[in-house]
Amino acid sequence: MKRFLLLLLCLPGLLHAAPLRFDALSQIAIQDQGRKKPLTTFAREATLQLTGRTSVVLPEEGRTLSATDFVLTLWLAPKGWDEKPVLLVDYLPLRTALGLPADRKRFSYAELAGNAALQTLLSDGGRMRATNPAGGADGGTRLQKAASDVAARLRLFAAIVEGSSFTIVPMPSSSSYDAWSVLPDLPRFYSRETCLEVLLPFRDFVDAWKAGKQASLDDAAGRLAKALRSLNPATYPAPSRLTLESLYLRVHPWRWAWIGYAAAALAFLLTARCLPTAGYRLGWACALAGFACQVFGFVCRIVIAGRPPVTNMYESIIWVSFAVVLFALILEAIYRSRVFLAAGTPLAVAALMAVDFQPLVFDASIQPLTPVLRNNFWLAIHVMTITLSYGAFALAMALGHVALFRSLRGKLAAKHDTITLYVYRALQIGVLLLAAGTILGGVWANYSWGRFWDWDPKETWALITLLGYLAILHGRFAGWWGDFGLAVGSVLGFLSVVMAWYGVNFVLGKGLHSYGFGIGGTRWAVLYAVAEVAFVALVLRRRAAATSSRT
Repeated sequence: MKRFLLLLLCLPGLLHAAPLRFDALSQIAIQDQGRKKPLTTFAREATLQLTGRTSVVLPEEGRTLSATDFVLTLWLAPKGWDEKPVLLVDYLPLRTALGLPADRKRFSYAELAGNAALQTLLSDGGRMRATNPAGGADGGTRLQKAASDVAARLRLFAAIVEGSSFTIVPMPSSSSYDAWSVLPDLPRFYSRETCLEVLLPFRDFVDAWKAGKQASLDDAAGRLAKALRSLNPATYPAPSRLTLESLYLRVHPWRWAWIGYAAAALAFLLTARCLPTAGYRLGWACALAGFACQVFGFVCRIVIAGRPPVTNMYESIIWVSFAVVLFALILEAIYRSRVFLAAGTPLAVAALMAVDFQPLVFDASIQPLTPVLRNNFWLAIHVMTITLSYGAFALAMALGHVALFRSLRGKLAAKHDTITLYVYRALQIGVLLLAAGTILGGVWANYSWGRFWDWDPKETWALITLLGYLAILHGRFAGWWGDFGLAVGSVLGFLSVVMAWYGVNFVLGKGLHSYGFGIGGTRWAVLYAVAEVAFVALVLRRRAAATSSRT
């Protein structure tokens, strides 16, 4: 019986010519990386990890495979795919170290699996981790990290070809095992009749896929999903949740959000002097449309993951961009000035475009929480409060840039300038939220680690950021500097936010907040800091020159 099942699963398939839609497969759940998700989600994430794209372009064959079609092909018709250049090696120093062509980014499984230099790098990396378990995110480990990523791609490719990745079979309700299994293991847990109830629609699905028959494929996929769910309905994800996740991936609300924000920014900037009233209303409408897309995206991720969406760099960036627009909308509604949304929406566009166009740097997949984060109450009130403060500070920084550009044009007064009043309001919101979030973080630290404060790098830089912004506000209140100094402080002060938010996790790479660690992007962060300092220096020099010329 088992030999028959294995032969059935390994049927050689001929590639179909007509492109197929695989929406019906979204009702088949797979247990992957500790989470049950639609099979189409797994296919998209696997394709992105393997190739760096969400589809596979085969120029020599003149066709493009969707993510689901690509993964199914590797599984059901793998012959020859170990020779196709689909696996990504995007780090140039790694390609050089492996002796690979510098002008290519994708290589075949056969080229990489047999590369001796790669095996040496992986062995060296293992020894480094053994001698330094804490690791780090400095540039010295970048080559090792890139080699590990390639090794992970090789393992995933092999697992898909072997079929071991397709854990779509729930365990019986009487089983004590939580881990799902693969189709060839069905006879170990279920009767012959139950096995056939699953495998017959699977066979029909394979036949329909090979023949390129859309209607037959949809029917077989539906019957297969129903049969798999019947094995253990209590542990199978609800159809509505699987449908929601599939819809979330298809709609891609974050892309529509930045498109709406970009339209709003253009409406505000281009109609400031021409049709100001109509442009203002259009800008509001576009900003609200983008905001609604972000709200929809957050609702989807919260329902799918069962937690607040602020547990990694990808989620925190989209949340901070949301906070920027949220505070801009609130302050714009109060003051009725174009400047809040005109300054805030470009920031949101830049943030959302960054995560949209860099999917390998910012992992958009929904992953289970690490143990220290498995408390939605503290996660919601601490992490979300801290990141909301980053949004307020980002808005203040954007408004500060507007004020400094006005200074370059000689339009910023020393005191009582309206634009710097707006900067002051945004800073007040940010300081209030950051102070509350830092205190709540201490309470959570005591709950999780048994101490309120331990000078962990993340804690230390949160305190530095809070004290820095308090000094900026106090200096303005005490008369140490005027509105111009406040604008300068809002721009330079955001560098401390960048360090606390990104630098601790991606540059220092040390401390108890290891669940947020990553690598890469250091050059861009340094370039941003240098550009900001240079811009402020230019403004100060021009202002000093203008002052001396008047005297």
